[in-house]
Amino acid sequence: MPKAGRYALRAVSLAAALGVWQLLTSLDIDLWLRFSQFPTVTDVARAFADRVSGPDYWTDLTDSLTRILTGFLLAAVLGVATGVLVARSRLAEDLLGPVLEVIRPIPAIALVPVAILLFPSNEQGIVFITCTAAFFPVLVSTRHAVRALTPVWEEAVLTMGGGRWRILASVVLPGALPGIFGGLSVGIGVSWICVISAEMISGQYGVGYRTWQDYTVVNYAGVFVGMVTIGVLGWLTSTAVELLGRRLTRWLPRTSYDAGGRPRNVRTAVTAVTEVAEVTAGAPESPAPASKSENTENTEKSAKSAKSAKSAKSAKSENAEKSEEARDGHLV
Repeated sequence: MPKAGRYALRAVSLAAALGVWQLLTSLDIDLWLRFSQFPTVTDVARAFADRVSGPDYWTDLTDSLTRILTGFLLAAVLGVATGVLVARSRLAEDLLGPVLEVIRPIPAIALVPVAILLFPSNEQGIVFITCTAAFFPVLVSTRHAVRALTPVWEEAVLTMGGGRWRILASVVLPGALPGIFGGLSVGIGVSWICVISAEMISGQYGVGYRTWQDYTVVNYAGVFVGMVTIGVLGWLTSTAVELLGRRLTRWLPRTSYDAGGRPRNVRTAVTAVTEVAEVTAGAPESPAPASKSENTENTEKSAKSAKSAKSAKSAKSENAEKSEEARDGHLV
């Protein structure tokens, strides 16, 4: 399916979901789920237009983005560095591993009281919670990706005289990039969950804070405006991380599928070998190996030639002996 067709299909899917929402809420359908309590799509659209026209919406948007980007970037740097260190050093694994494994199961949102006690401002505490939420997915994915690397690559660099830093820059980090970006994709989603929760609990501005305020004053249309904003922001940031990962790992084989489920545009090792064969097709061909009958015939010819040479050598020796005897008789 062409790219334009795929985009059209996605737009139709979104429009269908909005249409079902509008139908269920406008008719006040109450079966088991109480859709009569929901605002309609038109109510949310009006509330969204009113919110966008005011300055508070953009202030909340800027604050949430600043918190999420700051915490996520700190988590990415610390998570990758710690993951590589734990995966490459037994000493670091023994020292840091137990502490990290004890802290990892604790939900980041449960650290809100700790953040309030540790940091002098709510802003720093929210960044801390966001960083903690994204840190562990990045750490675990990096650790597993580094440990899964084949040792042959490292041995090749050592054979060519490379040192520890050369191995890190040429083998460890490039080889672990697919796993690292898998952890980053998970981390950015978890970061949004925790930053919104932290803003609801202890924030003064932000999308989460505004959404909770709308809920306390029973402004359900405003609540849905916040939910839609969070969803769009999360989708945009996740897409940015995925695109960056594809850009940095463009050497990986990519496989896409058509409508029938058949792979197309596949570039794998077999494809690469085929391309190399096509490039070198103009090179002179090596002679084809002789067949079994040809080898037998060549062997018989060689044997006959050797026998003829041996007979000629024997005849030559006999003639030399006769000449020598004749010369001796003449002298006598």
